[in-house]
Amino acid sequence: MTASEQERVAGLVFGFFPAQVVQTLARLGVPDALGEGALGLDALAARTGSRPGPLARLLRAAIGLDLVTPADDGYALTDGGQLLRTGTPGSMGNLAQLFCGDAVWRAWGELEWSVRTGEPSFEKLTGHSSFAHFAADPALNAIFTEAMAEGTRRAAPGIVAACDLTGVGTLADVGGGNGTLLAAFLDAHPELHGILFDTPSGATDLVVDQRCEVVTGDFFGTVPAADAYVVKSVIHDWDDERSVAILARIREAMPPHGVVLVVEPVFVDEPAALAGQRTLLMSDLNMLTCTGGKERTEEEFTALLSAAGLRLVGVTPAAGSGYSVLRAVPA
Repeated sequence: MTASEQERVAGLVFGFFPAQVVQTLARLGVPDALGEGALGLDALAARTGSRPGPLARLLRAAIGLDLVTPADDGYALTDGGQLLRTGTPGSMGNLAQLFCGDAVWRAWGELEWSVRTGEPSFEKLTGHSSFAHFAADPALNAIFTEAMAEGTRRAAPGIVAACDLTGVGTLADVGGGNGTLLAAFLDAHPELHGILFDTPSGATDLVVDQRCEVVTGDFFGTVPAADAYVVKSVIHDWDDERSVAILARIREAMPPHGVVLVVEPVFVDEPAALAGQRTLLMSDLNMLTCTGGKERTEEEFTALLSAAGLRLVGVTPAAGSGYSVLRAVPA
């Protein structure tokens, strides 16, 4: 047993400590308070509703994590700390509050229960599905919506470039949230008309307006007609049966020339490839604990599409995003 191996395993054991530092900074509003410039400890404590002593200890940890730096007149943000500000380009502040926040954090604490039962621990703890839980709390729903948008903004250029929309007049974004991805498509294709489709709680704080129709509903019921459908980060939220149901509703609504663009990571389930897919491995367990869904291989996506009356015709990696675009047409 080498010291380096002990250090590696210790890093795994204590890995949740820094995650809580990041979440607490974001939750207290420290990055936003420092967004306009450096502040002293007392001023920062007053701005964040914190006690100076414990806050100084948190900031000391943040300095060690290269999120905050000492300044002549107090504390300032590093480049990494800037990413925790809300409403700024590249922000990850809501992402930190969602995935390291109370409900998701406690669900991961019950990972053993989910492994033993195969059920999402989130529902055991809250009594509701994750989506129903978020929808019932306006403040939490706003964090969820913006957290999803934060991730989509980073991925959107690669996704848009990977999607061939030749001959497509109308594109529907199924489960499109506030429209961040659809807005990127509309910007890239001036002739395109968009349909944003989500639940009433999902289609909030919209960033789309012109050339876009907003339709609210349930994708387990019916979806609007369109030439093409983009479905990003939806299928991995659901088990196989409900994933097929979503895809089948799209198949029923689409014309014979229609196309479905499923945007998800594609899992390579081979031992030699696992070390390079750590983010995806953790996402798979997050689906287990929080939604009951899973990350899938190309073969598993092919089976889902086939069961819904669709045929996979291509898989294109979306550069710089971690996603692939799985293109399917009517079978």
